[in-house]
Amino acid sequence: MVTKTKIIIAGIGGVGGYFGGLLSNHFQTNKNIEINFFARGGHLKEIQHNGLKVIKGDSEFITQPTLATDNPAEMGIVDFIIITTKSYDLETIVQQLQPCINQDTIILPLLNGVDCKERIKNILPDNIVLDGCVYIVSRLKQVGVIENSGNIQKLYFGLDNFVNDRLLLLESLFKKANIEAYLSKNISKVIWEKFIFLSPTATATSYFDNCIGELIADNEKLTTTVALIEEVKQLAQAKQIVISDDITEKTLTKLKMLPFESTSSMHSDFQSNKPTNELETLTGYIINEGQKYHLKTPIYIKIYEELKKKSGI
Repeated sequence: MVTKTKIIIAGIGGVGGYFGGLLSNHFQTNKNIEINFFARGGHLKEIQHNGLKVIKGDSEFITQPTLATDNPAEMGIVDFIIITTKSYDLETIVQQLQPCINQDTIILPLLNGVDCKERIKNILPDNIVLDGCVYIVSRLKQVGVIENSGNIQKLYFGLDNFVNDRLLLLESLFKKANIEAYLSKNISKVIWEKFIFLSPTATATSYFDNCIGELIADNEKLTTTVALIEEVKQLAQAKQIVISDDITEKTLTKLKMLPFESTSSMHSDFQSNKPTNELETLTGYIINEGQKYHLKTPIYIKIYEELKKKSGI
């Protein structure tokens, strides 16, 4: 007897919509794989009525998941939950999805930040909770429509020095759905090298109210961005995370490869005056953790205080 595998994608924005869309599209007619979308509002209604449209370059498809709902009880117990919401919604989403979780459910957060696993383990201490990160430029274009406008769409996940059959199964399902997924036994290095890119970029774009191209073109702003990179790098080293010797240069190369007008999701939230943003996850975290290791983070502290005023905190 073949056991059915049930997966929830929680959050059908740029990341969840793209990767969840590929999973749903590939396994749409497979009775042994259920791909469920946990979404809300007008976006959910559009998916329920007309499916989810995913656009990448000149190609596009429309997919209908096994179930799209905002009611966890409808989905029942599942094998895997992939969380792709904003980091400030993480605890709320995990609590909401409790009806879908038993001791065997594996949770994979694909959120900005490096403390997601720890935060989920505070709620679900007995579950396998993975680390994960993605490199992708994808967004919710309008309700029911996800657009991937970048040239990179990679997904990394795993636990340091740990692999089992179920993680290999998840990697296999990703790959069958044409997702560039990599199960890593050295995931701390992967997520911290991304964080060394992401945190300074989000902090600097939000502070200067500039896109990435404008940051790089201005020597003074670029110097500030490099100083932020160095402060995150010293935190990673204090935590004994193995990172590349040339991580600063690698990070700057990544920044320079992005389209001129690219920016961070945190900057976009500041521009939209959203009541919630990722300031604590991407900027405040460096200061708080730095204090634990008696590290000096003067540039982060200065910018954090300014961004708190912008947030009205």
